Amino acid sequence: MKLKLDVEPDLVAMLQAEVKAGERAVKTAMAVAGNELKQAWREQITGAGLGHRLPRTIRNRTYPKQGDSLDAAAFVWSNAPEIISAHDRGVLIRSKAGFWLAIPLPAAGKGRGGARLTPGEWEKRRGMRLRFVYRRRGPSMLVADGRLNTRGLGVASRSKTGRGHATVPIFLLVPQVRLRKRLDLARDVERMADRVPGLVVERWRSADPTR
Repeated sequence: MKLKLDVEPDLVAMLQAEVKAGERAVKTAMAVAGNELKQAWREQITGAGLGHRLPRTIRNRTYPKQGDSLDAAAFVWSNAPEIISAHDRGVLIRSKAGFWLAIPLPAAGKGRGGARLTPGEWEKRRGMRLRFVYRRRGPSMLVADGRLNTRGLGVASRSKTGRGHATVPIFLLVPQVRLRKRLDLARDVERMADRVPGLVVERWRSADPTR
């Protein structure tokens, strides 16, 4: 006697379809999670008052780049990791060579894109020399012998009589500075990690309207 068993529907095909649906669900969920984490980090950096250029250094990518996988992952990073890490941890900054740290004052102005100027860059832009002023109490300074213009910036004096001439503080000089913690990136990572299982289930169910 010969027996033959036919199973309807095809269980193998059903399992293969289920695996493919799971792979798509995981890949899509990780793409969503990575993008949302990127946006959360950018918003946190902007909200901390760190400008608009630094948030744009946050990028994300989903792996694998091609195809779907149950092992899909999202990678979120910064193209300025040292700066981001310093604000995320709060660090003590010292000059590598043991010299002073120059902190620009309002009269120094800004460089291109709102970047902070170094003393050397300031001298090139203004065509003036900075002079060191030692102070026993309080930080020493780099000053310019010139005047303040209408925008409050230190510039060269054109007066032949000396009218309006002033010694303008341009940089404060300190041996070290404590950068306070302004970011909490781990908070957003933990929040997004808690959401990932729900994102996967939601997209897996959406692949089959009968669920």
